[in-house]
Amino acid sequence: MTDLNQTLFDRARQVIPGGVNSPVRAFRAVGGTPRFVKRAQGAYFWDANDKRYIDYIGSWGPMILGHGHPAVVEAVQKAVLEGFSYGAPTEREIELAEALLKLMPSMDMVRLVSSGTEAGMSALRLARGATGRSKIIKFEGCYHGHADALLVKAGSGLATFGNPTSAGVPPEVVQHTLVLEFNNIPQLEEAFALHGKELACLMIEPIAGNMNFVRASVPFMKRCRELCTEHGALLVFDEVMTGCRVALGSAQSVYAKSLPGFEPDLTVLGKVIGGGMPLAAFGGKRAVMEQLAPLGPVYQAGTLSGNPVATACGLATLHEISKPGFFDALSARTQSLVDGLKAAAAKAGVPFSADCQGGMFGFFLLPELPQNYAKVMTSDSPKFNELFHGLLDRGVYIAPALYEAGFVSGAHTADDIAATVQAAAEVFATL
Repeated sequence: MTDLNQTLFDRARQVIPGGVNSPVRAFRAVGGTPRFVKRAQGAYFWDANDKRYIDYIGSWGPMILGHGHPAVVEAVQKAVLEGFSYGAPTEREIELAEALLKLMPSMDMVRLVSSGTEAGMSALRLARGATGRSKIIKFEGCYHGHADALLVKAGSGLATFGNPTSAGVPPEVVQHTLVLEFNNIPQLEEAFALHGKELACLMIEPIAGNMNFVRASVPFMKRCRELCTEHGALLVFDEVMTGCRVALGSAQSVYAKSLPGFEPDLTVLGKVIGGGMPLAAFGGKRAVMEQLAPLGPVYQAGTLSGNPVATACGLATLHEISKPGFFDALSARTQSLVDGLKAAAAKAGVPFSADCQGGMFGFFLLPELPQNYAKVMTSDSPKFNELFHGLLDRGVYIAPALYEAGFVSGAHTADDIAATVQAAAEVFATL
């Protein structure tokens, strides 16, 4: 029987670099042929050969309700009939902005854009413009989109060391980017002692999903906030992945439980807030956000920003996940997956650690959860590749890369979790 995935991949490589429009999709890290998706519904998608997979990437996070949720589909269909794009303001943009501000009290104002990269890049420019400073801090393994100044030890598809991490980025572009070790408080304090007066912002993934799943410890996050406040730098939370995914109020609400009154100065959002459509945002306190054009000197613009179809999709998604009990059920389902995988690995004697929050999870072929990028890099890559393909053969689709988090949706059932754990147990027994 002809493998239509291979046929499509061969065809794609003739016209698209690497045959894909985003590098990790190419299966270069794990080997084999990418699965070309034909359709998706609920917790599943079907490839070009009509094989069904339980989907744990969910478009890399946005599909928190699962694919094709009826309320979201209805909202998008209605919006499409009204018009694809106007290049002029709409009421729906205001409604989405109001919904986001209600969920995240740290923001007084928000600007809508079309991608997480655009949001991260714009937040960085705003931080520099608002403070009049040039230097920024980021952390090894944290990915903030492919803006030049942030492509330094960025994890995920760029999980290699180098400074900068991508060809085409001149060294002088990243000369103001300080890269520190995640969860290293002494190093953080030293950086602020040396450069505090020059720092515009500290940008961080509070739960880093581009080195799989690594939490910033509460003491580390507390120190980030204290040092930014002390030195006049802005604390920027990149919640493109964690926003409305690890909790309705995002990761910042999780840290606020341990650190009363905790807030970042700027927040970068994407993925879930667009429900699968190209939509992202960045927001913060009024005094900072009013530095943006047309009110202030920091320029940012976008032809498709606030797109009427994307905002309809995002609003419908936020409405559904805001319903009572949604996150309790999602968190319980995700925890059951993680617990099942841990038990299966332990029974097979495979070194394994895992963690989760809300509908986001990650695991490592290591006996203990890593706290930084260097430790993440010691996870057993060859065994992961075996695990990936073993699960794929059994109809379970996880991220085709060792350094990517996974996602559970509201559409995943207890039977889906049980089938996944059983498939993992079978593969663990062979490792």
